[in-house]
Amino acid sequence: MAVDLFAGVPVEDYTAALSWYERLFGAPPAFLPNDTEAVWELGEHRYVYIEQRPGRAGNALHTLFVDDLDARVAGITARGLRPVDRETYANGVRKVTYEDRDGNQIGFGGGPENG
Repeated sequence: MAVDLFAGVPVEDYTAALSWYERLFGAPPAFLPNDTEAVWELGEHRYVYIEQRPGRAGNALHTLFVDDLDARVAGITARGLRPVDRETYANGVRKVTYEDRDGNQIGFGGGPENG
């Protein structure tokens, strides 16, 4: 079965969120469906989008697993964002979490450090 992902992030202020997510993902959106929505393609058929939805803003919790967590975090840091949390689980999996101004959390996960 083929699976596509289209994960949404409701935001209060679209313009401010657009800038923040461009820094988080390191690129402008892949496309803009309308004036209050922006979409990033993170992998083939795997999208994250922000949408201005003031009444729902701040409730997203997404974790993206990446091949090189350290490189990803270094790139995000170079673009001026800092994580709100870093975790290492008993099995060695690590997670670094970022939080936008609305409280939406986007985490990046990866394997053990240096491996």
